Amino acid sequence: MSTSLLAAAQPAKWVTVWAASAHGPYPVGNPSAQPNQRFAFPVPADGARDQTFRLIVRPDVWGPETRLRFSNVFGTRPLELDDVHVGVQLSGAAIVRGTNRPVTFHGQPRIVIPAGQDLWSDAVAIGAQAGALDGRKLAVSFHVGAQSGPMTWHAKALTTSYLTPQGAGRFGSAEEETPFSLTTTSWFFLDAVDMRLPASTKVVVAFGDSITDGTASTLNGDDRWPDVLSRRLHRAYGTRVAVVNAGIGGNQVAGPATYSAASPIAGGPAAGQRLERDVLSLSGVATVIWLEGINDFGNGVDASVETVSSAMRAIVARMRERVPGVTVVGATVTSALHSTNGAHGSAGEDQKRRALNTFIRTSGVFDAVADFDAATLDPATGELQAMFVPESTTGGAGDKLHPNHAGYMAMAQAIDLTKLGLGAPER
Repeated sequence: MSTSLLAAAQPAKWVTVWAASAHGPYPVGNPSAQPNQRFAFPVPADGARDQTFRLIVRPDVWGPETRLRFSNVFGTRPLELDDVHVGVQLSGAAIVRGTNRPVTFHGQPRIVIPAGQDLWSDAVAIGAQAGALDGRKLAVSFHVGAQSGPMTWHAKALTTSYLTPQGAGRFGSAEEETPFSLTTTSWFFLDAVDMRLPASTKVVVAFGDSITDGTASTLNGDDRWPDVLSRRLHRAYGTRVAVVNAGIGGNQVAGPATYSAASPIAGGPAAGQRLERDVLSLSGVATVIWLEGINDFGNGVDASVETVSSAMRAIVARMRERVPGVTVVGATVTSALHSTNGAHGSAGEDQKRRALNTFIRTSGVFDAVADFDAATLDPATGELQAMFVPESTTGGAGDKLHPNHAGYMAMAQAIDLTKLGLGAPER
């Protein structure tokens, strides 16, 4: 029996095929290549008002039905959404003719999400045939009616999305790009997309900080290390695996001790504080690859190796308790030695980084290790290899902290696919 017929014969389940970890209220965060947002949001604290968003996202696997999760977890007032649609992006803000479908919530076209909460939509039939839309992107459109107040967002999308000006009204059903005169490289309110897929489908979550989020990768290039890993896995496993990115620029393992919308920091809540929302609540999780720790040792933070390693032990234990059988892969932390980033680069930080890597490699906490440090280190200098430094987003010298396109490729290639708990490849 062919793979497509076999998949069609299997029971189906919801599988998360795209995610963007919400980390705080706009504008607190670390966007990359962001256009000036003052025309879209003249008063940041007031948020959006009577305007339509068209967010562009790339599902890692497509299925015949989808559902969307909208988040108001860092809002301070109810979020009113209506005229919600989902379609296949043609180019820019334009949608492939005939693909834009209305989205409902409990059968209604309008929803109000209370402050501090999130909500899944109803299922939407999109009719994706096996393989027909591989690599294509979704356009998720929605109208924010009343003044939203602080907007829950993911700053570092590294993907261009589109907006109407405030007061423009409802354009979610429009297939043409004309109303969407403004752009952003961030995602707002939307934080997960599920597809209905065979029950055997497994999700790999890339959990981490800006190096997982993709700083210094190529704008609109989909070449962060989780993206490159995704393409490797699809060559080996077809559509039996989906990879989603739960990175947040500036995120820490052990800090901050507390986090709230009223007192946010750019890196968002600590890994343990966001674990439920960003990993455990996603659909179909089978494997987590965790790369994090450098921000715990940066200037102004300076946690001890023991504090970070103890937090890692506790968080991995929570993963195993909530997702029986989950495979947890520890990724070694890449060098930031002599970084030009003001928060990083000291010899003391590098000493802690190397000690944490020893813990990751030898403690037995993890089922396997992805040795990103070995894949990117220049042993002669202790820094990132020179070819991995110049940044790929807007050009420039790079900061010796964030790998570029070539560095992310080397990291993804260093992952042993046989250690991810995904079974035997089909190709």
